[in-house]
Amino acid sequence: MAELNIVREHTLGLAKARKVAFKWAEQAEQKFAMECAYLEGQHADEVDFARSGVKGRLLVTKDRFELRAHLGFLLGAFKGSIEAEIVKNLDALLAEPAKKRASHKVQ
Repeated sequence: MAELNIVREHTLGLAKARKVAFKWAEQAEQKFAMECAYLEGQHADEVDFARSGVKGRLLVTKDRFELRAHLGFLLGAFKGSIEAEIVKNLDALLAEPAKKRASHKVQ
């Protein structure tokens, strides 16, 4: 079984990170037919996600996202491309709040 471990540091704080995590979960459900369960906590949130051949969790804190996933045998062969797609999507979502902050400073 192949494992994915992706960590991204950020400076959003929990409230804004939560919004990013909601968007990520929505995309995972729509694009990849994942079943996502979102659990809000006082200091951290968890998004559990699963579908045939994939099971994992996204941990969301005020300063980091940590995604861990287990890929089944068949999807394990595609670990590199799956990891690249997750990183691309997560990085794009994390960049959105930074772009908004930058545009507000310019105005």
